[in-house]
Amino acid sequence: MLSTLTRKFPECTGVRWFNLMVLTITPSIAAYGFWKLELKRPTVLFAIAYYVFSMLGITAGYHRLWSHRSYNASSPLQLFLLSGGTSAVQGSCFWWARAHRSHHRHTDTDLDPYNANRGLLWTHIGWMIFKSSLRSGPSDFSDLKKDPLLQFQHRHYFSLALFFGYLLPTMIPGIFFNDWLGGLCFSGALRLTIAHHSTFCINSIAHWLGSAPYDDTLTPRDHLLSALLTMGEGYHNFHHQFPMDYRNAFLWYQYDPTKWFIALCGRIGLASHLRVFPSNEISKGQLAMKLKELKQIQDSLDWPLPPSSLPVVTWDTCQLSFRLLISIYLLMIQSGYIADSTIENTFLTVQQEAKLRPLILIAGYVHDVSSFIDQHPGGKHHLQANSGKEMTAAFFGGVYTHSNAAHNLLSMMRVGILDGGVELSSYSTENVPRKLYISERTL
Repeated sequence: MLSTLTRKFPECTGVRWFNLMVLTITPSIAAYGFWKLELKRPTVLFAIAYYVFSMLGITAGYHRLWSHRSYNASSPLQLFLLSGGTSAVQGSCFWWARAHRSHHRHTDTDLDPYNANRGLLWTHIGWMIFKSSLRSGPSDFSDLKKDPLLQFQHRHYFSLALFFGYLLPTMIPGIFFNDWLGGLCFSGALRLTIAHHSTFCINSIAHWLGSAPYDDTLTPRDHLLSALLTMGEGYHNFHHQFPMDYRNAFLWYQYDPTKWFIALCGRIGLASHLRVFPSNEISKGQLAMKLKELKQIQDSLDWPLPPSSLPVVTWDTCQLSFRLLISIYLLMIQSGYIADSTIENTFLTVQQEAKLRPLILIAGYVHDVSSFIDQHPGGKHHLQANSGKEMTAAFFGGVYTHSNAAHNLLSMMRVGILDGGVELSSYSTENVPRKLYISERTL
């Protein structure tokens, strides 16, 4: 099992021991709390609130504000989000946003710091624990370098992470609820463990589970479960197509509390310039994927031969009833006008085929209806009586206005095409599915 999960790992050159300690000691402290302590309601409620604070710092702050500049935030909102992101203990915002921009620019390649093609384990946690020769690809982060708030946090990250990540969530339950150890284990360690793996799911689960309603060229996927685990970041296919959009969930009913939070901040004046991708262009992406799905269905079906593959019959020949042609031929044989065996064999073939293969001319095509003659809802005599005749008007309403299904079925019986015959019909000669035929993408 382990070899399966790690077979796509790059060659590892060492272990990032600090990261490994954080990711193992923190859940161990949480497990100790469950083993030894009684859960206190005020501490649990505070832990939940502080978890939301941490996750919003990552999703609305590190990710949508600083990585993608999808909206503008006021100074108070920036301080709030940067504090929340620091409390999640996932590195400085400068480091996090720089890596994430590289991920978007080089998605699914070796220049992507969490390349999804290396498997769930690598994208979820492996890339943070193991050293390798891989390096993140270049991206423009000049604006991050010029941001004094981000640079202050980057310079003092470890002391700030210790305070917001461990000390503050321990002190508040301790001071207000007299639950110091519960604060450390639950609002500190347990909250941090869940926040870690919820965020890591954006790199792993969101590139593996779900659908691709906008583009399936790359690995990002949309799924409700991913959205639930990541405060709305699970509509990842949409996000990778339209990364400057402040929303991850385009549809109103999709779960995206981060979007709702940013929209609320916009309403009360804490945020502005909320960027959205034009809905017309989003719809184009959806249409392209629906057409691709239909293309797969289309390719699994049998279709009539194209006109270029059918033999061409002249109008003078088709005007004669095949049965009349046979009768004339038989009279010529009986009168002794035909003695050549080659010609005789040729006409015998026509005679035999006309008996076995009722041929009907509709909208310029010669159709062999022999396989359907016994199933014809109007009775086989209609087809037998009109073999070799022009039946376009009858088929298009003169006798009966045939359905789409009838057009589709008839097109599969084509055996020839009348030279210039299509021009004689004012009706649409192609059935609906063929008129909407989806071509192969050539880009």
